Parts: sequence; structure tokens; C-alpha cells
Amino acid sequence: MNSVFKALNDPTRREILRLLRDKDMTAGEIAEKFDMTKPSISHHLDILKRSGLVTATKKGQFIIYSLNATILDELINFFFDLKNKKPNNNENKATS
Repeated sequence: MNSVFKALNDPTRREILRLLRDKDMTAGEIAEKFDMTKPSISHHLDILKRSGLVTATKKGQFIIYSLNATILDELINFFFDLKNKKPNNNENKATS
């Protein structure tokens, strides 16, 4: 889960995820949307892949990047569990 939060900490990576929400894309298509070098985009894609937020599938000479909905579902469930967890009275009693 730490790698997911690290990946989400960067605005460029969050924007890449927004782009992939709409459709699967190649690295070149993603790079066209940013004013940065292709190696920089590749670095961001690598971090997203390692976190599990993005999958990469080779099709011919291209790699197609896709949003990994499974990890997003786990992340959403994590936040719902965090929000809905009822405190255990024994664990939250202040010690005197």
C-alpha cells in the first residue's frame, strides 16, 4: 500500500491515471499530453506499474498502459474501512 501512496503523491502521476481512466494509451500518447521528456514519462509510468495502479501489455512494438481497477477498488475499500471502523472501547481508554 505504501507504493500506491507514493505513486499518488505526484501530480503528474495523478494526471496520467486520469488520462487512463478514459482509455488505454501508449507511452507516446501519454507523453503527448505533457510538457516533459519521454524518459520522464517513462519514469512516472514505471512507478505507477510498480505500485500496481497501472498495467502494461505489449501489443506488437507498443506497450499499452491501462488503469488497474483492482488496486483502485482495494484503495477505496481501505479508506471505507478506515472511515467506518468503530473504535474498541478497551483500546481507546486513557491510562491514568
